[in-house]
Amino acid sequence: MRANFHTHSTWCDGANTPEELIQGALAKGFSALGFSSHAMLPGDLLPWPLTAAKAPRYAAEIRALAEKYKDRIQVLCGVEADFISGGLATPDRAVYAAIQPDYIIGSIHFVRSPDGELTAVDKSPESLVADVAAQFGGDYAAYVRAYFAQEREMAATCDFDVIGHPDLVRKFNGRLGCFDETAPWYVAELERTADAFAASGKLVEVNTGAIARGWMDDAYPSAAFRALLRSRGVKFVLSADAHTVAALDCAFDRFADAESFVTPCDRAAPSARAADSGFQGQTST
Repeated sequence: MRANFHTHSTWCDGANTPEELIQGALAKGFSALGFSSHAMLPGDLLPWPLTAAKAPRYAAEIRALAEKYKDRIQVLCGVEADFISGGLATPDRAVYAAIQPDYIIGSIHFVRSPDGELTAVDKSPESLVADVAAQFGGDYAAYVRAYFAQEREMAATCDFDVIGHPDLVRKFNGRLGCFDETAPWYVAELERTADAFAASGKLVEVNTGAIARGWMDDAYPSAAFRALLRSRGVKFVLSADAHTVAALDCAFDRFADAESFVTPCDRAAPSARAADSGFQGQTST
């Protein structure tokens, strides 16, 4: 089954409309396409993610398109919901109950520092350097540890389906060389986080978005992190994190044979959502 479930449209920071993305997916031979617009509820911390006011209109459009194209492709309505500790943003089904998403991707794009300020994980190398200097005294190990602590907190405390790009802290590391990804302290963070993800029962995405945008020639999570997750029985979803039609299947050929992939609606216990969606135990490539 050829599919992508991490897709951004003009409802957030994507370049194409939902219908353009559906048509692009059809041209690429997809059987399913899931939309996952950025959302940061309950707060409105940034102007472009879904807000409480925008979310119902987004869901209505995606579901209207799902009906329009139902004989050609399955279209799902999801969200990529941010987690920021302290209740600023929560990827939880109760928070998004008004739109009843088919699935929720839980992601971290901001790390709260000890003084409560936010460090942007993936805005730009320059902003990361400035934020880590200001909020963590330039200590990248402290910043990375805070990031993974919040990943573990999100997995343990929130009701969602897929853990998004779980080592996003690597995005600029190849260019900046801020920390050693083979250092014992870093590997220990991966091991602790792999334990937490396995305990949560959530899926983890293999996300090729950094390849499409030229930041890395690798997916999230890294091969080493994937090995730790796999050894603990964690299941993976193949994801393009697409912001354009062209990126809908970015590098899928490189990763399709490397793992056994499932879909966001495949959870440990079959649910009404999975039954309704028609996705039970199907592979994503």
